[in-house]
Amino acid sequence: MRISATIITLNEERNLPRLLESLICVDEVLVVDSGSTDRTLEIARRYGARVIENPWPGYAKQKNFAATQATHDWILSLDADEALSDNLGAEILEVKASEPQVAGYRFPRLAQYLGHWIHHSGWYPDAKVRLYDRRRARWAGDYVHESVQVEGTVADLSGPLHHFTCASIEEHKRTMERYTTLAADELKARGYHASLIRLLLSPPATFLKSYVLQQGFLDGYPGLLIATMAARYVFLKYAKTRT
Repeated sequence: MRISATIITLNEERNLPRLLESLICVDEVLVVDSGSTDRTLEIARRYGARVIENPWPGYAKQKNFAATQATHDWILSLDADEALSDNLGAEILEVKASEPQVAGYRFPRLAQYLGHWIHHSGWYPDAKVRLYDRRRARWAGDYVHESVQVEGTVADLSGPLHHFTCASIEEHKRTMERYTTLAADELKARGYHASLIRLLLSPPATFLKSYVLQQGFLDGYPGLLIATMAARYVFLKYAKTRT
């Protein structure tokens, strides 16, 4: 079993070194870039990654393109703001020593927000399929929240994938603005326009779900911010379907 790590990038000079240093368990690193103007490509090449430049077609399409360009059939698809934990890297090495009888592997994702690891708030375990056989799986999703669709059995690994999210509230707001526009575009493409009642009731319901039902209060002040920003997210998403 040989693995190609595929990474899609755009101006990721801050995050990319951390991810590349964690990839001790792969046989190839492929970076597909969509027009970086910072040092992303220089850093990728310095770490020995193969670099391909491809105009941005959307998240799922770019990740599927990366998979088609990889040397090996087993794909470890990661975002630049992620990194393998030591435990996850060791587990993947154990998988490589066997003959996989599955089409993909799913593992939990542990997020760091404003410098704090988040264990509640609906953010953990947030299990994702990221290691898969490209002959039996592909990315799906035209706008946002893309995911790997697998034909066959998926096994679970226990080591976490580390996700380094926003380092500041301003960064969170900028990211949210972009993603809520994509989410609203997806809803509008399906002919959906949010009602005034949904626009008014969804934000407080989302806050209560994150902070109370999903125990965001156990994450301290970051948990309060996460719940507040989750409420803001759904408000913006639904408001943008009405414009």
